Amino acid sequence: MTFSIVGFDEKTKELGIAVASKFLGVGAVVPFAKAGVGAIATQSLANLSYGVEGLELLEKGLSPLEVVEELTKKDDNAAWRQVGIVDVTGQSATYTGEDCYDWAGGAAAKNYAIQGNILVNQQVVEQMEATFEQTNGPLPERLLAALLAGDAAGGDSRGRQSAALLVVKENGSYGGYTDRYIDLRIDDHHDPVQELSRLLKLRHLYFEKADQADVMTLTESQQSQLAEHLHTLGYLEHSTATAEEIHVGLDRYHHTENFEERQQPSGQIDRKVFEYIEEQAKGFTAK
Repeated sequence: MTFSIVGFDEKTKELGIAVASKFLGVGAVVPFAKAGVGAIATQSLANLSYGVEGLELLEKGLSPLEVVEELTKKDDNAAWRQVGIVDVTGQSATYTGEDCYDWAGGAAAKNYAIQGNILVNQQVVEQMEATFEQTNGPLPERLLAALLAGDAAGGDSRGRQSAALLVVKENGSYGGYTDRYIDLRIDDHHDPVQELSRLLKLRHLYFEKADQADVMTLTESQQSQLAEHLHTLGYLEHSTATAEEIHVGLDRYHHTENFEERQQPSGQIDRKVFEYIEEQAKGFTAK
C-alpha cells in the first residue's frame, strides 16, 4: 500500500528512506536505518521485524540479498510482503512477494532500492529510478526528488495520505547526539509529498549551522529594514531602533524561532535568517 526508495551516499555515508502511502502515519511503520550499517523499507502488510532484524543481520555482515532471504524464509506471509534494503557499501536488494496487490514491483541497483504496491502502474517505479539516478546533490534531496517523481507519476492508486523522510549519519542529529540526521513525517495530509518537500527546506534552515559565506555584516540600510521587520513581528517596540535594541530584538527572535544554530554576534546576521524574517514580515503584513 506504499511506494518507497532506500538510498546510500558513498561520499557522505548517509543512508535513508523516502516513502509515501494512502496510509495513516507511514513514517511510523516503513523506514528503519542505522548509520554505518544500512537502511530498510518494510511495507505491504508491513512486518516491522524486517526492519529491526534486518539491521541486526546487516550489522553481522550479511548482504542485503542474504538478509532478504533470511527474513522471508521464516515468514509465513512472505508472499504478501515487500522490502527494500541498502547497506553501507551500497549493495542493495528489493523483494516483492507474489501475492502483493497489483501493480507491485521494484528495482534495485548500486546505492538504491525502490519498491511499491497498489500503484497505478510500473511507471511509478521507473520514474523514481530515473530521477534518483539523474539527480545530483545531497542524499535527502535525491530521495525526495525520486518520491516526488513517483507521486507525479500516479503513486498509490488509492490516493494520498502520508509521507516520510528518514536519513541517518554519524552524529547527524541536532546537536550531534545521535545518528538521526533527518526524521520528517507527514502523517495525514491531502498532498503529503509536497508538504514533505516544504518541511525539508525548513529543516535545513532551522537545524543547520550558518555557512560563513552567508554571514552578513549589516549595513545601515539593512539595519533599518531589519528593525521594521522585527517591529512588524512584535520583537521591537518601535520600527526605528538603535543597533543595540536591534540586537536584543534579534536575539529574542532567534530564541523564539529556534534559530540558535544560526545566531551571530551583534551587527551580523545569517543571510538565510534575514531573508526568512523578511518573508515572515511580508506575510504578517498581508494578513
